[in-house]
Amino acid sequence: MKIKIVLVLASLLSVACIAQAEPVDPPDASSRPNVIFIKTDDQRFDSLSMTGHPVTKTPNIDRLAAEGVFFNQALITSPICGPSRANFFTGQWERKNRVGFTNVSKNFISNGLFDNSWLMQLKRAGYFAGYLGKHHTNIGEIKQRNRYMQESLDFCYMKPGHLGFDLMKWKQFQNLKHSSQIEGLFEATDAFIRPDKDKDYFFENTDASVKDFLQHRDPDKPFCLSINFNLPHAASIGGMGAGPTDPEMYRSLYSDQADDFAFPAGYPNIKVPLPASVFEQDDLMGYYHTTNPRKLLDKKTKMARAVAGIDLFVGNLRQVLDEMDLAGNTTLVFISDHGLLLGEHGLGGKTFLYEESIRVPLIVYSPHFDQKERGKTIDNLVVGQDVPATILELCGLPVPSTYQGKSLLPLIQGRQVPWREDVFCENLFTDQGYPRMEAVRGKQWKYIRYFSREHDRTKYLPDASINGERPIYEELFDLKSDPQEQNNLANLPEYVSVLKKHRTRCQVLVTELAK
Repeated sequence: MKIKIVLVLASLLSVACIAQAEPVDPPDASSRPNVIFIKTDDQRFDSLSMTGHPVTKTPNIDRLAAEGVFFNQALITSPICGPSRANFFTGQWERKNRVGFTNVSKNFISNGLFDNSWLMQLKRAGYFAGYLGKHHTNIGEIKQRNRYMQESLDFCYMKPGHLGFDLMKWKQFQNLKHSSQIEGLFEATDAFIRPDKDKDYFFENTDASVKDFLQHRDPDKPFCLSINFNLPHAASIGGMGAGPTDPEMYRSLYSDQADDFAFPAGYPNIKVPLPASVFEQDDLMGYYHTTNPRKLLDKKTKMARAVAGIDLFVGNLRQVLDEMDLAGNTTLVFISDHGLLLGEHGLGGKTFLYEESIRVPLIVYSPHFDQKERGKTIDNLVVGQDVPATILELCGLPVPSTYQGKSLLPLIQGRQVPWREDVFCENLFTDQGYPRMEAVRGKQWKYIRYFSREHDRTKYLPDASINGERPIYEELFDLKSDPQEQNNLANLPEYVSVLKKHRTRCQVLVTELAK
């Protein structure tokens, strides 16, 4: 199905390994667009009305796509919160930056790599730079607790880890008038964009732990802002609608459409296709179990409400930009950190390299796109790491040589340029029961290989497969004839040559990307 959409959604996090920030020559003031980067959490590709969700209505996001560019094959190469966000910050694959979840990888985004992030590149070019919402990767030495990030940005209003639906339970957010996450983050966004006298309370009542990191926006500078939701993640939907000031939609929206939600074929009697030597269902975190139909329907309903709330956020944001006379020079980027399994393959959670986990909605919108670019749907294989390079090129800045992602602007402009034919995906997170996996995802074929869990629990092993560790289980799917990845062809003799080709390609990619 072709989809017309524009928006760019993403959240940015940086990486471990030392890289020097490259010098930046500020572009002319007249050519510097404002940038707002929106990243959601656990939002699947099919979560929008424009991508076929049977219940959720997303008119504002759909409109953004229709006025911008929608990427129909956008993939997240490390589909789990912390590593994905680190990839956005660094423009690199995890195999290069080595930033997994800190409790497993013990790595963090170095000050040097943070200085090379798109946010800091723009700040050095004269932008007023802000970050708000969820933060899930350590920047600077662990003992600094992200202080380097807070001191480097002009406006840093965030909390590490999960936010929950009620923001005011955290001291960082107790200056807000709205407790519910989406409305509270909009309030903070509004204070960033138009810090007039009506917003004095926001800056004056902020907790001391945050106050020093919130400056009033300089209207003489272009601005860049990264907005990071912790929704529709399951960790934030539990208290949805419970607060007396929560909007009614979070209690009742879609309650009368239970029969309209879609479940995978054969649910709930879907057998997990992986051997016990690779994965044990009982090890998975409780809120990712999907075998109870009533509980899964409740999760789907609450996630749909959260996406509808994010859609309202997008509509209200664009209205504020109009009111401030900023819409004509503000670029929007919308993306999720990854998707989520909701019973497909008998699984819940993320990290698995099936389509439900790695494929996300991506919209890039610019008021400066010409008529032939607006409303375009692009089918090239793109990745989250391409977003930082795209933002920099849209702002007239060079892309650092440390980035492995590529600018999407040539695709948007319809230029004939060499482009990737496949994408390497990976999971190195070995906590919470997840297996180590690597994949090659092309336009027709997907190859996934799994490694033994016998001795790798809570270990970080980015060099193991590069140094010769052999997989213990493989999958091969023909995505054209089997888009739901139900038929594993890896053991069929007629696909031996395809399997061998992708084994070799996987080894080449993991080795090259680690350099």
